[in-house]
Amino acid sequence: MPYEAAKPDLAPSPEELAARVPGWGTDRAPEHRRTWQQRDDLEPTGAHWSFPDRQLDDPKRERSIEHAMLTPVYGTAQPLHGLSGRVRRFAYDHLSETKNTRWLLLVLGDRIEAVGAHLRSLVTARPDDPVTQTGVLAEPAHRAIASRFGRGRLDLRHAWLDPIVVAGPWVAALLLTVSVFRRVSGRRR
Repeated sequence: MPYEAAKPDLAPSPEELAARVPGWGTDRAPEHRRTWQQRDDLEPTGAHWSFPDRQLDDPKRERSIEHAMLTPVYGTAQPLHGLSGRVRRFAYDHLSETKNTRWLLLVLGDRIEAVGAHLRSLVTARPDDPVTQTGVLAEPAHRAIASRFGRGRLDLRHAWLDPIVVAGPWVAALLLTVSVFRRVSGRRR
């Protein structure tokens, strides 16, 4: 378009847009929307809502400091316990939902719980099996190398870290067990 002294009107009118673009105007004022119908002749549906009966307040139940009360109904199946529960309790009782520290502490509580579950499994009759449960054996069976390279996968950036994250806790638990065993056996001699 060549330069002209008078700027041409480039924007089409609302009527032209409505005729040309399907669904144009859905964000207009409600009285100008095609789908908006103000009707007073609608029959009652029978739907109603009232505040449900509240469960008894449990002072041990975690609750955000932003909320004055717990929801009327809440679960009690998994109460906080142990060190992970203390970390989570601190996050719930002292930090706002807007603070990253709160969420990082909640993630830390989850990691502490996971480590505890791994350690508890070592003393059971059927401990966790890191080889089969992490999918390590499935890697070679499903073309692990060919499926990763040349496909633009973003997880290649952290693929080197995956064995450390998966095997790290197991290696640490093994080293701790060997260390404890050596100390105990050294004291007996």
